[in-house]
Amino acid sequence: MAFRIAGSMAIKEALKKADPVLMEPVMDVEVVVPEEYMGDVMGNISSRRGKVSEMGSRANARIVKAFVPLAEMFGYATDLRSKTSGRASYTMTFHHYDEVPKSVAEELLKI
Repeated sequence: MAFRIAGSMAIKEALKKADPVLMEPVMDVEVVVPEEYMGDVMGNISSRRGKVSEMGSRANARIVKAFVPLAEMFGYATDLRSKTSGRASYTMTFHHYDEVPKSVAEELLKI
C-alpha cells in the first residue's frame, strides 16, 4: 500500500516538473450544405472550436472544409440535421494531433 501511495506521489510530482502537453485528435471535416444554411453551419463549426480551412461550391450546394477537434464532434450529426432540416451532409477523417488549449486542458486535468 505504501509503495502505491509513493508511486502516485512520484508521478504527480514528475508531471508538475515535466510540464506535459495534452494532445487531441483533430478531424478534417467536409460539410456539403445548401446556401441558405451556411450561416448556421459556420456558426456551429466555430462553436465547436473548428477552424475553416476552405470554402467552395458544388452544383447547388456550398462546401465547407474545416479542422475540428474530435471531442467537439460528438452530436454533430444531430445538430447538422436539426439546423439544416436534414439537407446537409458531412464526412470526417482523422487529420492530425494538436495541443489542447490551456483552458480546456486545465478543466480536463483539474490538477
